[in-house]
Order: sequence, then C-alpha cells, then structure tokens
Amino acid sequence: MRHSTFAARAEAATARLQSLTGLDIHGHVSGLSGLAVDLAGLAHHTAVGDRIALAARDGRSITAEIVGFAGQTARAMAFGTAEGIGPGAIATARLNRHGATLPVDTTWIGRVIDPLGRPLDRKGPLPKGPTPRPLRAPPPEATSRARLGPRIDLGVRALNAFATCRAGQRLGLFAGSGVGKSTLLSMLARRTDCDVVVLALVGERGREVREFLEDDLGAEGLARAVVIVATSDSPPLMRREAAYAALTVAEHFRDLGQRVLLLMDSVTRYCLALREIGLAAGEPPATRGYPPSVFADLPRLLERAGPGPDGTPGSITAFFTVLVEGDDHNEPIADAVRGILDGHVVLDRRIAEAGRYPAIDILRSLSRAVPGCNTQAENALSRRARALLALYSDVADIVRLGAHRPGADPAVDEAIRLAPRIEALLRQSRDEATGIEPTFAALAEILGPAETTAS
Repeated sequence: MRHSTFAARAEAATARLQSLTGLDIHGHVSGLSGLAVDLAGLAHHTAVGDRIALAARDGRSITAEIVGFAGQTARAMAFGTAEGIGPGAIATARLNRHGATLPVDTTWIGRVIDPLGRPLDRKGPLPKGPTPRPLRAPPPEATSRARLGPRIDLGVRALNAFATCRAGQRLGLFAGSGVGKSTLLSMLARRTDCDVVVLALVGERGREVREFLEDDLGAEGLARAVVIVATSDSPPLMRREAAYAALTVAEHFRDLGQRVLLLMDSVTRYCLALREIGLAAGEPPATRGYPPSVFADLPRLLERAGPGPDGTPGSITAFFTVLVEGDDHNEPIADAVRGILDGHVVLDRRIAEAGRYPAIDILRSLSRAVPGCNTQAENALSRRARALLALYSDVADIVRLGAHRPGADPAVDEAIRLAPRIEALLRQSRDEATGIEPTFAALAEILGPAETTAS
C-alpha cells in the first residue's frame, strides 16, 4: 500500500514538473560587436539555441538567440535590429524543455507568415495549433523511413519526361540569376498534383515578394499554400529561421497524411545566413568563407524533407533552389547540395537567352528515381530523346556553318530532323500544364513508333 502511494505521488510530481512552463533567468549585456551581443550571468543556465529577450532603452523587447559561448560569456544574435541595446541592458532567458517551437495549424493554408509565425498578409491574427512543433526536429530514422511513393505529375513537360519525380523525392533547382527560376517555381506551386504547398522565400528581395505572390503564384496557387517570407533585409537569424519554419510546417501536414510540396528559394541564401551567424559566433572561415557548421547544418535541414516514418501515408516532395555564383555549378554550396539530394535540375542561361522557357537543360538534369517509376517504354523514349539532343548539340556548329552533308551520317540526319521538334515540346508557357502520360505520348509521336518499342 505504501509503495502504491509513493508511486502515485512520484507520478503526480513528474506530471507537475512537466507542466511547468519555465523559469526566468536574468543576465545583462556586457558587450556588442557587429551582429553579436555578449551576455553576462547566463552562461551556466542557457545552451545554444535558447531564446532570450533583450530590453532596449525605449522599452522594446527584442528576441534573440544564444549562438555560442566564450568562456563565461554567452553570445547571442537578435531576430531584429539591435538598436537601443546598450551595456547593462537586461537579458531574460526562459528555461524550458521544449526549445523553440512553432504552433502550426491547418488554418494556415492560404496565409503569408514570417519565420516566427506572425501574419504578414493583413488577414487578421494567425490561429495557433494545439500542439506546438519543435523547429529543430531531427529527420526520420533512416532504417524506419518509408520508401518513395508513386510518381507525381508536376505539370511541366521537361520535368515529367526527363526528371520524373516521385512522392517524397528531393530535387535541387540550380540556376543563376535571371533564367526563369521564379516562374518555374510558380508553375510547380500551381500545377503539381499535391494537397498542400509550403513555399519559403529566404532572402528574397522585398520589392519582388508581392509581385511573386500576386503575379506568379496568383490566387490559385496561394489558396493551397503556406508562404514563409524573410526578405534580404531581415537579420540572418530570421533568414535561417525561415528554412526551419518551412520544414516544420511541411512536417505538420505530412504527419496528417497529406502530400506536401515544399519549395524553398533559396538554399544558397540560407547558407549565407548560416555563414553570417557562424562568423559572428567566432567560427573560423573555411571554404570560400563558409565556416564548418554550414556544411554540418545543411544535411540536417535537407534530410527533414522526404517520406515520413514507415506507415505514415504523408510525404514531403521538395524542390530546393540553389543560386550558382557566376554560373559555377561546382561552387561549394551547389556541390554539397547536389550530393545530398535525389536529383538536380539545371536551368541554363544560354537556353533562356535563346527564348526557350522553362530553360531546363535536360542533358545536365537528372532524377535518381527515374528508372523505378517509369515504364520500360517511357525510359526508352527519354533515353532516345536525350541521345538525339546530345548529338545535335555536338554538330550544331557544323550545321550552322553549312559544313554538314546530308546522307553522310544517318544518325546526324535524324538528330537534325527531330531535335527541333523535341525542343518545341520542351517549350511551355507558365499558364500551360501537361500531365505525365500526355507528355510521353507527345514524345512518342515525335520519335516515331519504332522508338517507342525500344528496350
């Protein structure tokens, strides 16, 4: 009887401890240099990632986050401007077990929010879900994760035929500036066969956000999307948090059994924010100025997308854009992302300058899931079309110079005859959508019946 009473009291005490919201610990600002704020009195009570509140001279409370330590001094960065923060300013840390969370709710569909879950669309308050989700959730365990689902219709002919995507797959969109990346994202957001779209605009130009929402995404795309925005003038913590918030929102709908399309523009700006944070925290610069933590955080973020735990019907199909500096597709971020994801789509400036949109270079793009999601005949069609385009690319200069003699090489003659028709198939306006089966049927018609039966 005494043992039973003790067990009940211990269980009640444990429940009581778990229900505590946290304990406030106070420190003060001991220094400020650049983006970093040094804090005294918190080193023994806080950890990296903890949120704190800084009291400005004008009475404002500025949210900040612990990003590192130097001896007994905690180092933090603010989610907003640090103006008004001076020596001795009070820093308050609320200790709890949960860390940073986001109260995601299904009613967020159709809304535009900031990385902290505050509305940006002037549509009123944002409802809070009953169970806040942690922003730094780990990816599902590799051995218990579900496999990729069936192929999904992206509505874009070049992708459906030459980079076919499966539910839960993660692909990178590699592009320089001004080659139609935003237009392609809007086509995916409006035409992909999915239940919910989560769109993260990380470091986007402030002027272009409204244009993208109203002109490119439109009311049709926004009606089934949750948009997280952190513009280029936002502090690095806000730009980094936009990526975490997008994955958290996507995981919420995935766990409800829905097919989620995650679009993040861009991973490069997310890494630039990580670089600013790492350097401010005292990390040494390494590859092209990126500290080592950038390449440690990158896979932890990208691996959160994909299929859920085994038995979960929902999935996160993701497209992450990568801004290649100077059209260098081997720069560190592009190289790291390409090695993590399940495929890559390359947008080429020369194709865009020639007037063919989307400017997808199918010879340099691939989906690692293609062999397992298309039929043998469809795979044969795409291989044959690639071979023809590659051969035509090799002899294009000779043809332009008039040095090609018809009949000398039947394969070259076929490439010259069919490549322009394949290119015409790849050309698509942003308001046009074509399914997977019609795309392969059109490709089979171009190549002829003999090619459709190739194995």
